[in-house]
Amino acid sequence: MTSLHHRLEGSGPTVVLIHAGVADLRMWDTQVEELVPGHSVLRCDLRGFGRTPLESGASYSDAGDVLALLDDLGIERFALVGASYGGWVALQVAAAAAGRVQRLILLDPLAEVVEPDEGLREFWGQEASLLDAGDLDAATELNVATFLGPDATDDARELLARMQRGVLELQVAAGDVENAELSVDLDQLTLPVTVVVGSQDLPFFVETARELVRRLPQAELVELPWAGHLPSLERPLETAHLVRAALLD
Repeated sequence: MTSLHHRLEGSGPTVVLIHAGVADLRMWDTQVEELVPGHSVLRCDLRGFGRTPLESGASYSDAGDVLALLDDLGIERFALVGASYGGWVALQVAAAAAGRVQRLILLDPLAEVVEPDEGLREFWGQEASLLDAGDLDAATELNVATFLGPDATDDARELLARMQRGVLELQVAAGDVENAELSVDLDQLTLPVTVVVGSQDLPFFVETARELVRRLPQAELVELPWAGHLPSLERPLETAHLVRAALLD
């Protein structure tokens, strides 16, 4: 078992933040500052992100790692916030520990409810070609350009570039690994869920958000007209206030 690098701050009801697949726990810095008054906030780097290593040929489960971390810390009840790929991990955690999760907030989540469209497949192809050529700089630039909306500041773009470059370095070095997904039955997730999506995100993620809300028993959709794929980096304070309001709803 690999111990996930993590930070636990504040006191009060626990909120767990799971980062996007292009980032690490630093993407939540502003949200943590806003949530810590009144909440205990746990965030972690999944394997191959930030300061958590990824061993070559490793066999593991991201959701399983998060659950193990929660058990190690003695956290029984918690709310979950996940962004992009972190939203898919959050759904797996919620499905595996339904009685422990009080509320789920998903920001432009990934989920297996919509088939990848041509736009997403084109992005994947471009990224794969750059990685095959060993051009991590260009792959990083592609991800930043694709996943940050127009409201992101230069500082946010620089932070995402640093996080994404670090992710690519760790994961390219590790090579092929086996990341097992836990099963998710959306019909059984009866807890309150808030699904947030940026109207300027890739169409695949907009459709994914809408389909999740249609299929989850108790879900609310919030569409942000100004946002791309990573609202927590594009308008950090506004997103922090949105998350806090959803937690208190």
